[in-house]
Amino acid sequence: MENEKVEQRPYWNPYLAGFFLGLVLLASFVLTGRGLGASGSFKHVAAAAIHAVSPTWAEENPNIAAFFADPTRSSMDEWIVWLSLGTAIGGAIAVFTARRFKVETVLGPRADKQYRWVLAVLGGALAGFGAQLARGCTSGQALTGGAQLALGSWVFMFSVFGGAYALAWFLRRQWI
Repeated sequence: MENEKVEQRPYWNPYLAGFFLGLVLLASFVLTGRGLGASGSFKHVAAAAIHAVSPTWAEENPNIAAFFADPTRSSMDEWIVWLSLGTAIGGAIAVFTARRFKVETVLGPRADKQYRWVLAVLGGALAGFGAQLARGCTSGQALTGGAQLALGSWVFMFSVFGGAYALAWFLRRQWI
């Protein structure tokens, strides 16, 4: 039994997954009056952690004091924190039910594990910085702004894809 290989389920059809993502976005607009996005949840969690360590400093800090303006509400009670938590739980359910959970570092033929992790951490830090600089993440821009036909969101997404294609040329030798 322990040597038995479990067959993985196939991935979802991307068009079907996109259709359901659109329904989730529609439900978000109808039920909460807001679209989808995730970067704001990290600010709320960080602000709550700072407040737990040093409440006075957090309430006097001009960058995060607004999170504590209403003493009857916690920063952790914001909808975006629960949206991100639900996304993580839903992703975990999906990967376990599809029998696709595996701890691994995906490598190309020329990329070693350390280099891959350096690129991943730098890319994540750059994306996080960009999300704060832009005051929102790519999911908020692409899904929410795109659904509202916001010109800035469409320009942003074309720029993201164009930039990714341009950068891919420089990094492709690590993966092919």
